[in-house]
Amino acid sequence: MQVHHNFFISMQKPKSQSSKPVGKRRAEDNPGLYLHIPFCEIKCRYCDFFSVTELSRITDFLDAICREMNLRGKVFKFFDTLYIGGGTPSVLRPDQLNRLLEHLHQHFKISKEAEITLEANPADISVSVMKELRSLGINRLNIGVQSFDNHILEFLGRRHNGRQAIRAIEASLQAGFGNFGIDLIYGIPGQKRNTWIKTLEQALTFQIPHLSCYQLTVEPETPLGQSYKKGLILTPDNDELFELFMDTSEFLEKAGYCHYEVSNFARGDSRISRHNSKYWHHIPYLGLGPSAHSFDGEKRWMNVRSLEDYIQRLNQGKLPMEFCENLTREELQFEALFLGFRTSAGIDLDDFEEKFGWNLWSVKERDYELLLDAGHLKIVNGRLQPTRTGMALADSLALL
Repeated sequence: MQVHHNFFISMQKPKSQSSKPVGKRRAEDNPGLYLHIPFCEIKCRYCDFFSVTELSRITDFLDAICREMNLRGKVFKFFDTLYIGGGTPSVLRPDQLNRLLEHLHQHFKISKEAEITLEANPADISVSVMKELRSLGINRLNIGVQSFDNHILEFLGRRHNGRQAIRAIEASLQAGFGNFGIDLIYGIPGQKRNTWIKTLEQALTFQIPHLSCYQLTVEPETPLGQSYKKGLILTPDNDELFELFMDTSEFLEKAGYCHYEVSNFARGDSRISRHNSKYWHHIPYLGLGPSAHSFDGEKRWMNVRSLEDYIQRLNQGKLPMEFCENLTREELQFEALFLGFRTSAGIDLDDFEEKFGWNLWSVKERDYELLLDAGHLKIVNGRLQPTRTGMALADSLALL
């Protein structure tokens, strides 16, 4: 469960007829490359990301995404991050992943120092497989642990158990992955505070470089959403979720992690996810695969959310695009605020003015001073930054 892949602003955005270009992007802000692998052995009860369980279509999919690489090879000139997400990319064999990587390098210029991340299910991880992945050039893992508690894992519909989660972490370390992260979920119906803290304590025993702690979202069309609709489960209220968020942030910061984005924690700057940071800092990215999103700085497009349509269109030599929108200046401003307030770095007021042509502080001074007084925002070296409570309210701050 990750927010990085298929990132898309879904909140209501201000409308405007303005479409003037935004300020120039810095040369060091290279775009990121994302591959969506839409296969899972089973579908988790809570997951709303696009995936299918027909593993027999993997070969057809690989043929199609290689065709998409051919068609998209000139969209961006250079990438310094690659993220292989899904779905469950670890269901692919190393030779299938190798085919993808070889084709990518044929059609795209990727930095020799690129961060190359693979999402993996703990049930797929062994020392031997991890060593093969490292030999392919994959240098970062993101492991979908979610919990070490078997009852919670069963409730979520995961195909691994707590012991497999521990073995996966140990195998990754033994295989030499010094840079990896795990996903964890809180706010699960019936989950007690002490159970969640115990999960964090267990994760800390491995000195894991990166932790993503996501609040469970009950999506209406998922099996979990249907159970909620029927009144079969009760979710925590907003006060409980706020306390869990604050507990998580305080606990991990005391343990030496930097809370650099609403849901993400790293053991120092060198362990921050470089790829996901591109989304939060509004840097362009190219997404390949069904349902993948792309952003070039002024427009966003999305591929079809259907494996069959994706394969069929590419077999016909057509791009598998479902929609494309040109973003107005006002929409880009809103997204920059929405994303910036989700990060501890916040918003550089001078950069914002240079990019969009107006002084954010002078326009919203009254609102921001109230938030400063309330302890939700702070100003550090010309940056407007959310505090811990500000991060908890991050999605609301952009709407002021």
